[in-house]
Amino acid sequence: MAELTRIPAPDGVAPAAAYSHVVIGTGRFVAISGQVALDEDGKLVGENDPAAQARQVFENLRRCLAAAGATFDDVIKLTYYVTDMAHIPAVRAARDACISPDHLPASTAVQVAGLVRPEFLMEIEAYAVVGE
Repeated sequence: MAELTRIPAPDGVAPAAAYSHVVIGTGRFVAISGQVALDEDGKLVGENDPAAQARQVFENLRRCLAAAGATFDDVIKLTYYVTDMAHIPAVRAARDACISPDHLPASTAVQVAGLVRPEFLMEIEAYAVVGE
């Protein structure tokens, strides 16, 4: 596993409530493309259901991380693209089921006008650092 240091409150910056402002690490860099709520057969999971979509997205992220020899403990950055900021509580609940509160990555949340298909409520990408 990579050595990661998380800094939730750098000097002079307001403390982060649900993420780390800075994550420092050494090792192999892993970039995971934005994941949407498709199952392994390419079928939508959770039509009009942000909680179900968020759970599927995090399951897809878990599988992608595993393919790179990584886990959620190795994630240093998550970027959330949501079609409505009202979906963020569902995203956080799915994240919290996968990532320990003492391993929170840096994060960015962006509301977008739309995603590649209109039925997608969110897309989430991840960056990780894994040991050599």
